[in-house]
Amino acid sequence: MKNNEIIALSAVELGAKIKAGELTSVDAVTAYLERIEAVEKNINAFITVDKEGALAAAAEADRKIAAGELTGPLAGVPVAIKANMCIEGKLASCASHILDNFYPTYTSTAVEKLLAAGAVNLGSTNMDEFAMGSTTETSYFGATHNPWDIERVPGGSSGGSAAAVAADECAVALGSDTGGSIRQPASFCGVTGIKPTYGRVSRYGLIAYGSSLDQIGPLGKDVTDCATILEIIAGKDTKDSTSVGTEGETADEKMKTDFTSALVEDVKGMKIGVPKDYFLEGIDEDVKAAVLAAADKYKALGAEVEEFDLGMVEYAIPAYYIIACAEASSNLERFDGVKYGYRTKDYNDLHEMYKKTRSEGFGAEVKRRIMLGSFVLSSGYYDAYYVKALRVKALIKQAFDKAFEKYDIILGPVAPTTALKCGESLSDPIKMYLGDIYTVAVNLAGLPGISLPCGYDKNGLPIGLQLLGQTFDEKKIIRAAYTFEQQFKAEAKKAGFANSSADINKSFNGN
Repeated sequence: MKNNEIIALSAVELGAKIKAGELTSVDAVTAYLERIEAVEKNINAFITVDKEGALAAAAEADRKIAAGELTGPLAGVPVAIKANMCIEGKLASCASHILDNFYPTYTSTAVEKLLAAGAVNLGSTNMDEFAMGSTTETSYFGATHNPWDIERVPGGSSGGSAAAVAADECAVALGSDTGGSIRQPASFCGVTGIKPTYGRVSRYGLIAYGSSLDQIGPLGKDVTDCATILEIIAGKDTKDSTSVGTEGETADEKMKTDFTSALVEDVKGMKIGVPKDYFLEGIDEDVKAAVLAAADKYKALGAEVEEFDLGMVEYAIPAYYIIACAEASSNLERFDGVKYGYRTKDYNDLHEMYKKTRSEGFGAEVKRRIMLGSFVLSSGYYDAYYVKALRVKALIKQAFDKAFEKYDIILGPVAPTTALKCGESLSDPIKMYLGDIYTVAVNLAGLPGISLPCGYDKNGLPIGLQLLGQTFDEKKIIRAAYTFEQQFKAEAKKAGFANSSADINKSFNGN
């Protein structure tokens, strides 16, 4: 197969061809490395690319596949890992100067499971510094650009992972989602991303932003790829007390992790709720039209679709940023230049070393959130802000619980707009925060959500559809997403669109 044919395959398709002996893992890795070399100067999706390590791992994967030791669907498939997940001996910078020399001595559980399944890591993907941002412009290693239009952002904070998948620089990638950081870049880059239920995937080895909100999840070319990765990385981990899961045939159906069994094209009788609150002021007309058209499509496919009042939407942003920043200020106090990471060169005493190291090591957005978090946790403000935000978080969960008593799925937009122009929201943090209005409540409530393409705006940019489920109901959202995706792909093909975003818009590398 030619390299351009290899990189156009989905991860599961590629894995099947490697398993069948039609090509090798080394062939696949070589094709992706050549692609990275060709487009990275314009995309900047990667912080590090481990060429030698990837080729060696691919050769080992080929040996194990031939020996029958690796039989999984992603054996030999090239993947990419967000730069906030630890891999032993590999740079885990969180896209920050303060960790630009940090090489962990252990590997995160999610990555360990993926590599054990035979996946080959190409390198670490770019991100907003410490996952704080919605554009992947706050990275110490430079901004990532959207493959659909390099003058636009890919979203964030997992923008590097989303852009790498969209630009065919890897087959699939891992990202993390604290307030929409998988779903929003998936929407902006025209790929698919799943934010699992909180606790579904171990957070061990994920460098924390907001510990009660963070969750690792997959970004892929389609629902099948994402469901396949989630099936591999999900489950209980003794190293993470917040992770959940049971094994065996007697387990509660919701706790089983056979997510690929939900790849069924059928939504007949499924009850889908569409929050009226999501379609009021601030939403782009193209986004609104595409998402409502998706709701109509579900109705035509046999689902029961109904509008309803979700409530609490206007309180999600302030509650989220108070809680997330409070947790960030606590989590990031460990980065002080004492044991690891960057340390300032010029200081006279310990206090000055702390101050100068953190001043020089952290970027502006990280400092802003640390200060906000420290403020809401300080004496005299703790009850007024932080405790009140926790109460609002509980009310938001109650609002979702009430909705899920009636509906199987909640349908809505991922973001109010399509991909923004570079620099458009970086100078206005409040505007950037408000862009998360449809995603942050999902993390506050610990729910699973999926983003998948549902249309294009007047500029030809992709629009994302968000489907939400009750806790541990990933299978329902996967089934609903897969059903819509099959219809959308068939209609896109009929209209002349290709399957790969990189094939649709090739302006970024001149091919």
